[in-house]
Amino acid sequence: MMDMDAVQEEINRDRRAFISKVFQGTIAGSLLLVIPAGAMDLAGIPEQIPGMRAETGPFITRRKFAFVVDITRCIGCGSCCVADRNEYQVPEGNYRTWVERYIIDDHDNVYVDSPDGGLDGYQEPRTDIPYPVRDTFFVPKLCNMCEKPSCVQVCPVGATFQTEDGFVLIDQKRCVACGYCVQACPYSVRFINPVTRTADKCTWCYHRVRKGLLPACVNVCPVQARKFGDLNDRESEVYKILHLPHVVSVLKPGMGNKPSLHYVGLRREVV
Repeated sequence: MMDMDAVQEEINRDRRAFISKVFQGTIAGSLLLVIPAGAMDLAGIPEQIPGMRAETGPFITRRKFAFVVDITRCIGCGSCCVADRNEYQVPEGNYRTWVERYIIDDHDNVYVDSPDGGLDGYQEPRTDIPYPVRDTFFVPKLCNMCEKPSCVQVCPVGATFQTEDGFVLIDQKRCVACGYCVQACPYSVRFINPVTRTADKCTWCYHRVRKGLLPACVNVCPVQARKFGDLNDRESEVYKILHLPHVVSVLKPGMGNKPSLHYVGLRREVV
């Protein structure tokens, strides 16, 4: 039987080697394309979740983790997608997190695209829009980590489950790739991994959070558009953001899933 701890350690070792090479300038690939000049030095962003230590046993149930994405800050650079792909070896053509571009012309027509999941950023403007462009903004998508997850309800073998600390995860040893959870997710964040042949999705980097670290995508965002923390900690950044008079919303609130992913500046055009 495969030793999952050994596999994860190998993934982490590969990630550290990759990031090291990027900082040394020996990799001139997608990270250099998606991180704009003058952006925050990724090496200077702290990985540790403020006020949290690593956990060796079950989480204390008083913690209530939340993810916040600030649309008004996101620049569509794609560094979050690169970090996620490297962290989890996501197969080509599949995305655990992605970035959508919304373009609005002066006739209020809305165009949405996400070439290669936004992995390479948005280097070129669209040339197929017949009217002048009035506005452009970017919307990162990832698992909403619902309090009432429909994916858990429909799984016939109990492979999709919810932990005591509120994370919705997948037991790949049980998953039979029936696809029910993929269909049930109202946010389209699940897919059948062609390599593992099981359901797959964003986990908010549960293995990192258990160690007191931030999710990989949060750690690399050059404009700090992604925030993560404990809502039950009144000193946490996410608590303060969600209690300020911002326009903070969740996607598809009418579905009743109660997402733990919140958006600052969410606009009516976003679907």
